[in-house]
Amino acid sequence: MKNFVEELKWRGMIHDITPGTEEELSKGPMSAYVGIDPTGDSLHIGHLVSIMILKHFQACGNKPFALVGGATGMIGDPSMKSQERNLLDNETLQHNVSCIKAQLGRFLDFDSDAPNKAELVNNYDWMKDYSFIDFTRDIGKMITVNYMMAKDSVKKRLSTESREGMSFTEFTYQLLQGYDFVYLYENYGVKLQLGGADQWGNITTGTEMIRRRNGGEAYALTCPLITKADGGKFGKTEKGNIWLDPERTSPYQFYQFWLNVSDTDAEKYIKIFTMLDRPTIEAAIEEHRQDPGLRTLQKLLAREVTVMVHGEAEYQKALEASRMLFGKSTSEDLRKLDEKTFLDVFDGVPTFEIEASSLPVGILDALAVHTGIFPSKGEARKMVQGNGFSLNKDKLTDINYQLSSSDIIDGKYILAQKGKKDYYIIIVK
Repeated sequence: MKNFVEELKWRGMIHDITPGTEEELSKGPMSAYVGIDPTGDSLHIGHLVSIMILKHFQACGNKPFALVGGATGMIGDPSMKSQERNLLDNETLQHNVSCIKAQLGRFLDFDSDAPNKAELVNNYDWMKDYSFIDFTRDIGKMITVNYMMAKDSVKKRLSTESREGMSFTEFTYQLLQGYDFVYLYENYGVKLQLGGADQWGNITTGTEMIRRRNGGEAYALTCPLITKADGGKFGKTEKGNIWLDPERTSPYQFYQFWLNVSDTDAEKYIKIFTMLDRPTIEAAIEEHRQDPGLRTLQKLLAREVTVMVHGEAEYQKALEASRMLFGKSTSEDLRKLDEKTFLDVFDGVPTFEIEASSLPVGILDALAVHTGIFPSKGEARKMVQGNGFSLNKDKLTDINYQLSSSDIIDGKYILAQKGKKDYYIIIVK
């Protein structure tokens, strides 16, 4: 089995680690957990780093626990937040939890008979019947207010930078997260918590509570917060987060995100977001450096992450769709795209509307009268006869062609193309 800590080190996936963690891991299989806040019904790629750490943990022979914070999600983690979040009702929270559980199954083995199969736990199960009096008596006395106030997440919110301050609700968050660690330590033998660098304060509160309550040793390991070489926020686009849910971010958009990262980021991300081994990655980086214009590293990264998240079939569809703008695709290829992917591929393309009742209509009238794709029928005739026009990715040279309902894609679209790069969508109303 690979050495878990060494594996993370060469991948650049360790930010902080408590003393003794590596020695404890060397004694044999260990249990660890990552906590996931169910504020939405889908994970996004910002969650992927800690999930990949859990995936490596299992691949190294250890037992991973994924803790979905059904209880803590009702409060909201103040770490690195400038203001308090809206609280979720129970129905929304339970919906989010079930969706996240399904997504985690793509990364971790929950179903085999292996002794280190992954386990899903929800802190709502052990917190829902815990009375306030019992909690303050049993848990509150373990940690001093002085200790809690010293945490960076608390100090930042109480500083002059924040006008909002911090509610008692959020102040108690680190006690709740700390108690999760205590509960998993006592009931499942979990000795290690994994997470992002912003969670270090909450995680070490848990190790301190275990030390004081049980006299036991518990450990913490955090990964760096992922950044982009240009200083932009990782995982954010003009349209928002890159989600793992294909309904929110299509596999095509997901694939394109990874395909378009910079060379510097590709070298970093391929170590963090794939399970490729060191020799494969180093060889790929060297090959890429020989001819960066081919973007071989980005293509490998995009393939690996898309297959892992969406599967081989969706990757192939995304690959075919990405060739649509620049490759030698056909009308048959175009018609294979579902409507969402079609609109994603041709996002930002000028659109024109035409009434279904006007079909069939001569192609020159369609292009220059019913729409403004060409300024005149003469211009349209010249382009069509000169072999410079395509209809639904197929060359069209017949100026007498009749545009009809058989040309419609996905029930309402027709794709027109001038030259190699100018696309137009005709929406049939």
